[in-house]
Amino acid sequence: MNQFTILILLMLFFSTAYGQKTATNKLEDLSIAVKNGAYPNLDGLMITKDGKRIYENYFHGFSKDSLHDTRSAFKSVAGILVGIAIDRGFIKNVDEKVYSFFPEYRPYGNWDTLKDSMTIENLLEMKSGFDCEEWNGSKDCEDDMQTRQDWIKFCLDLPLKNKPGTQWDYTSINAMLLGGIIAHASQMTVSDFADRYLFKPLGITKYKWTKDSMGHETTAGSFYISSGDLNKIGQLVLNDGIFNGKRLVSKKWIKVMTKKRHKIEDFSNVKISKNSAAIPQPTYYAYTWYNEEVKTENFMYNIVFASGNGGQYIMVVRELNLVVSFNGNSYNSSKSKLPFDIMIKYILPFFDQK
Repeated sequence: MNQFTILILLMLFFSTAYGQKTATNKLEDLSIAVKNGAYPNLDGLMITKDGKRIYENYFHGFSKDSLHDTRSAFKSVAGILVGIAIDRGFIKNVDEKVYSFFPEYRPYGNWDTLKDSMTIENLLEMKSGFDCEEWNGSKDCEDDMQTRQDWIKFCLDLPLKNKPGTQWDYTSINAMLLGGIIAHASQMTVSDFADRYLFKPLGITKYKWTKDSMGHETTAGSFYISSGDLNKIGQLVLNDGIFNGKRLVSKKWIKVMTKKRHKIEDFSNVKISKNSAAIPQPTYYAYTWYNEEVKTENFMYNIVFASGNGGQYIMVVRELNLVVSFNGNSYNSSKSKLPFDIMIKYILPFFDQK
């Protein structure tokens, strides 16, 4: 009996276990679709429901132990780390001023008195005001940052374009500074802080950070972790900050962090995925996390998710007690949104209980 046959039998078992005897075995269909080349940009996929692994598959040489670049999905992990820092008293609240954490970098470049008003919340919401914009690719400051020795200094010295708190402009600079704030507030490296308060309690021991020449770890992306461990982070969010019975971050923070805050104009992940069965809904930004409703004639579910270039996702569907983690290789392509197509065609119908 080959590996693919075993996988199909497992899908049949789980479809019966979840009462899906009549609605076709959607996870079986998904395995067949991937095997037939329908999703060549998919590297890894894990599905957990009620904390139990339901489906796991890897492609293109990846395995359950492989580390995969999470790209900007790691910004959402940085959001969790900020919450932990607040819970533990290292940071007072999201209203603290950004530049107050970095006195050693004075005098700052391109000084503007408006920089004094920039808050941690502005960074979390992508409303810092920096003259950077990656969403439409008009001014990607991250590429320039990576050519410098000190990434924190580079970020702090950037000029402002808007008053902090007024304009949504997606940039990795904001997430990088969140990591710097955590390090300065806790008097620990970001990696030590994350290891002590998040990764070890989650049972995550294998990962790789990207650092600058000064040793500053980036919290904006280029963090490598397995698909299974990525899924654990989603379970933490699903369970309102609890993992294996232990609280790692407050329920209050999870609620605040994932609340819809900013409607991203003229943007829908579902629409870009080109799924014909879905009715596109707008995407909302929260504190480093996203929200988008997936709506069809048969069901509607809100997805809270982390998102990274190439098809890196942590998707949390509270109504179904479901976490789905994706890794992909469709960098700088609309195909990076195909995980939404997979959710609509296969995963949500399989678990839909209506």
